[in-house]
Amino acid sequence: MSSSAASRSAAGGSRTYLPSAETESETKRFTEFLESLATASSVRPALVGPHNEEIPLPREAFDVLLQVYEAMRRGLAIHVAPLNAQLTTQEAADYLGISRPTLVKLLESGAITFTKPGRHRYVRLDDLIAYAESVRARRAASLDALARDAHDAGFYDLLDSPPPQTR
Repeated sequence: MSSSAASRSAAGGSRTYLPSAETESETKRFTEFLESLATASSVRPALVGPHNEEIPLPREAFDVLLQVYEAMRRGLAIHVAPLNAQLTTQEAADYLGISRPTLVKLLESGAITFTKPGRHRYVRLDDLIAYAESVRARRAASLDALARDAHDAGFYDLLDSPPPQTR
């Protein structure tokens, strides 16, 4: 995979990969190959080293490869950055895309579990992911209910065409 690094963090290990035009066909073929492996339950993916040693690939790493190559096939850049299992409140807030004071309110309300070994609060990454997924699921359920209510009330029948331009 020959892609150029657009940026590298001084914090250690963060890197952005851009797909290149030269490897577009290789990326597409490799993505199709990975997808075929994903559906084959009996095949265990592995990496082959330079001396033909076979290194079994954990399912999580294989899923990452699938996601990376699918994004590159669509021409998207990929940013890889290691995360600690324990995040500070600022890191957790950044992960959720909210302010730190809002995150602290969520922590104090019990919506997200945290530890406070001293003065500082720490949030486990898996707890943060679980919270983000539950919020996403609640939003999706609310939108589905709203669409159902609008359909049942006949709101979709009121318009035969797109609404008129108001500007």
